[in-house]
Amino acid sequence: MKAVARWVQDVMFVGESGSGHAIVMDGAPEAGGRNLGARPMEMVLLGLAGCTGFDVVQILRKARQAVGGCVVEVSAERAEKPPKVFTRIHVHYRVSGEDLAEHQVRRAVSLSAEKYCSVSVMLGRSAEITHDFEIVPPP
Repeated sequence: MKAVARWVQDVMFVGESGSGHAIVMDGAPEAGGRNLGARPMEMVLLGLAGCTGFDVVQILRKARQAVGGCVVEVSAERAEKPPKVFTRIHVHYRVSGEDLAEHQVRRAVSLSAEKYCSVSVMLGRSAEITHDFEIVPPP
């Protein structure tokens, strides 16, 4: 797996994944940026949300649950001094579907957090990660 980030100007970079997808990363104006893209640490949280969301949906499907939607909200706290790593992360899942079993959703969240989501496992080595979920009516 590879990635490249190319400096554009000021504090803006364009990142390109090994699979050929590009994304703009930029800083806030007070940091010399123009606010034209996500911050690199926001990208880390987005990676966590996408990774664990993917897992939860796949695990629920394999359990023959009629999952119809999954929204993953991630909030985090960072250390005050550099390198300002994440110290606490909370992941909240809003899962919808027909007749979802609560124990199956709980199982899917746990399996993702503890076994399958490599981003979660990696971040868990430096941050306290908590999870919760709610089952909401289908849209």
